[in-house]
Amino acid sequence: MRLLLIGAPGSGKGTQAERLAQRYGITHISSGDLLRQHVQERTALGRQIQSYVDRGDLVPTGIVVDMLRKPVVAAVEAGGYVLDGFPRTVEQAQAAFPTAHALGAEVQAAVHLDVPRAELVRRLLARGRGSDDTQEVIEHRLQVYLDETVPLLEYYANREWMFAVDGAQPPDAVHQEIVARLHKLSAFASETS
Repeated sequence: MRLLLIGAPGSGKGTQAERLAQRYGITHISSGDLLRQHVQERTALGRQIQSYVDRGDLVPTGIVVDMLRKPVVAAVEAGGYVLDGFPRTVEQAQAAFPTAHALGAEVQAAVHLDVPRAELVRRLLARGRGSDDTQEVIEHRLQVYLDETVPLLEYYANREWMFAVDGAQPPDAVHQEIVARLHKLSAFASETS
């Protein structure tokens, strides 16, 4: 099973990815965690990443794809993955697809955690991790998500299994809804193959 979680900051992607990974015995791959790990360990890739972060620029797609290659291949060999944090744009998805396809590691299903903006703001303010969790910064991050990431929904709807769940529900209810939808998809897929 190879899953992609799409959701705004504060939508619960990390929580759901961990639960799905545990439930299905697959690997949770967080691109943000991997980026931070490379920077912290001062790897060659980490030094490259740090230079972009220091300038306030997004890390180029090619670097992120290179960083994800080994963990994704290892996860596929071990039974699958649930990916959160990448891709963030249609351009990133298009750039990553040929590599993932050649490795037999492309996404099989995309799950959109749909949470109303007001609830996202409330959650992000409540978790307040520091200077980047001010109302103004949060509003900017959500606008970037709307502009850059929301178009991914249409991209994946035209390619892979794609469905949305109400991410404003309590985490247990969100998890159960995702599991029920995945069960229906796998039953349908086995009937049509």
